[in-house]
Amino acid sequence: MASPRFYCPAPLSAHQTIALPAELAHHAVRVRRLGEDAAIILFDGRGGQYPARLIIERAAVWAQVGEWQDVERELDGSLTLVQAIAANEKMDWIVEKAVELGARRLVPITAHRSVPALKGERLTKRQQHWARVAQAASEQCGRNQLMRMDAPRSLADYLRDPGVPAPDQILCCHPDAGAPLKAAIAASSCHIAVLIGPEGGWSREELATAENHHAAIVQFGTRVLRTETAGVALLAAVTALQGWR
Repeated sequence: MASPRFYCPAPLSAHQTIALPAELAHHAVRVRRLGEDAAIILFDGRGGQYPARLIIERAAVWAQVGEWQDVERELDGSLTLVQAIAANEKMDWIVEKAVELGARRLVPITAHRSVPALKGERLTKRQQHWARVAQAASEQCGRNQLMRMDAPRSLADYLRDPGVPAPDQILCCHPDAGAPLKAAIAASSCHIAVLIGPEGGWSREELATAENHHAAIVQFGTRVLRTETAGVALLAAVTALQGWR
């Protein structure tokens, strides 16, 4: 049986004994029911992983960290999911599946037709929650690098500054588009961003903004997909079409 995996927010190094953060220790001992000398895997999100052994001393939980292991499960190319914010559990599901499918980055978009209005403290708490969802998904799927979770922004703000390095291609999914996904993707593209609209779809202004920033408006089948389905399906399809593993 594979050793349980845990994300440790503190930088790790080989051959050290560290006190595990309270939340991690609680999850390992109280939730997973791991005992003294249990074998675990720790990773800090910077790449690679460390085998470790638990040391339990009353209320304190420690880990004896072993040699760094050069284990990576990242895609051959880079995928960014630019996702209109969905309501509650739907957004959690999108974050989780984006991690599992290998997305390097997720950019939440406050679209014109987005349902949840997140501001202030509520927005901060939601961002922290999404980060925890992404960490748990990394623990489960074996990734040792954390997917980058951006702060929410408008679609126009993202397109004006898509980050460095900028994507080779930006694909905007729309059911009325003429070009099919397969025809729109360039085989040479190593970094692709996929724009997924809210339940009500992108507004005309948002579609025009996407086209003005050279996004390819593409169709993915003849059916209208829910927002939580579209992003996951597009990530999987792009990965398969590009032959990324």
